[in-house]
Amino acid sequence: MSYFRSHNCGELSVKDIDKKASVSGWINKKRDHGGVLFIDLRDHFGITQCVVNSDNKMFSALETLKLESIIKITGKVVKRSLDTINKNLPTGEIEISSEKIEILNESEQIPFQVAIDDDSPEELRLKYRYIDLRREKNKKNIILRSKIINSLRSKMISRGFLEIQTPILTSSSPEGARDFLVPSRLHNGKFYALPQAPQIFKQLLMVSTFDKYFQIAPCFRDEDARADRSPGEFYQLDFEMSFAEQEDIFNEIEPVLFEVFKENSNFEVSTPPFKRIKYLDSMEMYGTDKPDLRNPLIISDVTQCFKNSGFKIFESNIEKGFVVRAIKAPNSSSKPRAWFDKLNGWARDEGQKGLGYVILEDNNFKGPISNNMNEENLESLKTQIDLKNNDAVFFVCDEKVSAIKFSALVRTKICDELQILEKNTFKFCWIVDYPMYELDPITKKIDFSHNPFSMPQGGMQSLLEKDPLEILAWQFDIVCNGIELSSGAIRNHKRDIMVKAFEIAGYSEKELSSRFGSLFNAFKFGSPPHGGSAPGIDRIIMLISGEENLREIVAFPMNQQAEDLMMGSPNIVNESQLRELGLDLKKKNNYLIFCSLKITCFLTLGSYFLSSNFSVFNFGFLNFT
Repeated sequence: MSYFRSHNCGELSVKDIDKKASVSGWINKKRDHGGVLFIDLRDHFGITQCVVNSDNKMFSALETLKLESIIKITGKVVKRSLDTINKNLPTGEIEISSEKIEILNESEQIPFQVAIDDDSPEELRLKYRYIDLRREKNKKNIILRSKIINSLRSKMISRGFLEIQTPILTSSSPEGARDFLVPSRLHNGKFYALPQAPQIFKQLLMVSTFDKYFQIAPCFRDEDARADRSPGEFYQLDFEMSFAEQEDIFNEIEPVLFEVFKENSNFEVSTPPFKRIKYLDSMEMYGTDKPDLRNPLIISDVTQCFKNSGFKIFESNIEKGFVVRAIKAPNSSSKPRAWFDKLNGWARDEGQKGLGYVILEDNNFKGPISNNMNEENLESLKTQIDLKNNDAVFFVCDEKVSAIKFSALVRTKICDELQILEKNTFKFCWIVDYPMYELDPITKKIDFSHNPFSMPQGGMQSLLEKDPLEILAWQFDIVCNGIELSSGAIRNHKRDIMVKAFEIAGYSEKELSSRFGSLFNAFKFGSPPHGGSAPGIDRIIMLISGEENLREIVAFPMNQQAEDLMMGSPNIVNESQLRELGLDLKKKNNYLIFCSLKITCFLTLGSYFLSSNFSVFNFGFLNFT
């Protein structure tokens, strides 16, 4: 038995009545009932109520002792009276009649409440994160995180994957986000970079004949924060397989995700095999490649229904090349006119001219649009979108890209308004058949639309014979409840195909070799067909925990400005450290300027801008997972 405790604060029960017990922990709450002090003592495991009578020599000291002070209490376990039993606590049927009390460490006044949730600003909570983590909800999230990571690791190992760690200090690679750079002391003027993802290394492991690799991989990207993306660092379940086709990848990761979600929540979970949706179909039906399948609404292309329909506004726009998208609102015809006006006003607030609609009630079409349409076209509309009595349908008429984007917003808005989002479920799907290339709307040049190292469907033949904009890639995303968990791909493992793929996008073999020499050279010596993916662990935990912000499931997160308020990071380093690194910090025109040999790094407003006398090729299209 430890000096500090015979039991933790979460394990005593009625079976321990009349036993002598010692517990240590933080004072969670205190209640003074006129000569009797009730103390809720809290540790990692739970809460135990302790009773201190006024004749105890420590009574006065405890009265003035602040919350979150740490004490040790020894006494007899007794049964609570029926009217004082707390059914919300595992220890709620007992209490400790305190005999010996020792103050282990006093606390100052805490900056915010721990025992209850309050509206303390996030900045204050992050500054005192070690206190914030004492809160039950936050502690549970971190425990859940540990449990999920352990489960992911054990499941991958059981499926024959070998856990291998890849370097943290590596070379700068253009993977779509800014690198975090680390100056080298031994090589002044040169920099390491923290990995945005282990992409190159895991492919090299396949070349090295390792068959199935995985890693709980830390990744570092100098990106702006948002609810589902942490600034600075995040973790992903990175894995790669040799001699694998797309379905092989799916068959390995689907059971892992299903089991982890099933084990750690009470929600229904999509049963493997998960739904496969082609990219173009997803954009047409949902207006996004990250569809939330809990929303039952589908977007329909009804452009043909409005050709020669009599509704001149849409007709003239269609002649300009516009399209018409329809979103059915089931059983909404009885909604008051104010509801339709509200949605019309919302559309204007979103920058649209409005939101037209048609109502089918008592088998009659109603609304301004229907009054100007031919009966034949109305019946065609009814058939195409399966419009039923008491349904309404809303329309978006715009240039195709804009129509897709806004129809996605309308779909979500109507779902929210009708409250038809399916609850208590996790719905997975794969988005497959991504375009290999896209046309830059500004430069009008062909560029990669996703991961350029994906294998084109059809291989070299497609690259040689097809219109680049019609070539599909063996590229896929996995999505759950509208959140993208991961991108993945079957990799391009052949040098000649890789050279041609980059050539189409305007990059020479020399550029390819100079930026990705390790991988490009390795492919000379026999690279197997391979592929993989990397589900985001932080996003998995966020979904399972029900949190809406990643900062709530990370022990020590940064704020939205990529600052660690608790540690005071990023911070200023001293002159001697800079000299060791060959850096000289100067102030010029209100800018901080780092000078290191031939490299100049400009630091302003927390962002780094690199300029140098060597070529830096722009591969900003890359997004490795």
